[in-house]
Amino acid sequence: MTLTRRAVMASAACFAATAPTAGLSQSSPAIHVLKDPNCGCCTAWIEILKDDGFTVTTESSFGTQLIQHKLENGIPQNMTSCHSSEVEGYMIEGHVPTADIRRLLSERPNAVGLAVQGMPYGSPGMGPEDEREAYDVFLIYKDGSTEIFSSDDAA
Repeated sequence: MTLTRRAVMASAACFAATAPTAGLSQSSPAIHVLKDPNCGCCTAWIEILKDDGFTVTTESSFGTQLIQHKLENGIPQNMTSCHSSEVEGYMIEGHVPTADIRRLLSERPNAVGLAVQGMPYGSPGMGPEDEREAYDVFLIYKDGSTEIFSSDDAA
């Protein structure tokens, strides 16, 4: 097969057309959220994820089924919140800011994932950020221990 100038130019044009999407999977991680279908704060958090470029799928889960899923996937009982998510092998529990999820995916620690305990007012999906109460985002290790991954001060 002989390469012509036209074939080289066509190949270059195809490459240039696909180059902008080459890193898309890194900038648009897929996250799967298990949530109560009637929960408004979960829906608000999902919208924040989408606005930040995450590809989001959801699954309805209720009561003990959702709690069992959390515990089976390494979320300690004292770290639980209203919704649980999975992204690239990590668990995300509760109203974790998207910047912390992206940092987790960038650093790739040997851990279960991240959690925000309870439902702090002003955390993503839980009311206006300018009225936020202070809260911590915890890194959960596979042995169940935790450490503070990031902190958000009160507004």
